[in-house]
Amino acid sequence: MTTARRAWPPLLAGCLGAVLLLATTSCTSRATSRASDAGGRPQKGIASWYGPKFHGRTTANGERYNMMDLTAAHKTLPFGTYVRVVNRENDRSVVVRINDRGPFVRGRIIDLSYAAAKVIGASTSGVVSVEVRIVDRERGATLLAAQKRLISETGLRAWTDGDYRRLEALAAQRT
Repeated sequence: MTTARRAWPPLLAGCLGAVLLLATTSCTSRATSRASDAGGRPQKGIASWYGPKFHGRTTANGERYNMMDLTAAHKTLPFGTYVRVVNRENDRSVVVRINDRGPFVRGRIIDLSYAAAKVIGASTSGVVSVEVRIVDRERGATLLAAQKRLISETGLRAWTDGDYRRLEALAAQRT
């Protein structure tokens, strides 16, 4: 009886180790594949936005959330990644910087700041069908600065075709 009792702890430890190894491997590969999918080809899905309830709170990367800034939350993309988010219903787009984690609602791929949602005409509906594509760091920073300048000149609103032409001119000035 004593030998049978002593055989259980090593067997149990081995099984527990195998389960933990399997769990961490599957979680890592799933997160990596989602991030690499976004890099190679656009992610398509549902976006939502978050605003007043979270304004001023600390984001996952340590910044204070500002609902009037052009930022977003993504489950797997590294902080500081720039992405172009296109509203598939009206073809309006905005470049945002990832600074938070989320969304935590099943079926959604990105949470936009209120300002970003407003720019692409998604602030009234709350959720919208989007395409998300990674933008290289230098181009993303240039476009983000140009977008902020355009907002300071025209105010925060859904952009028109003329605004997109002005945005391209502003981005070209910075390069």
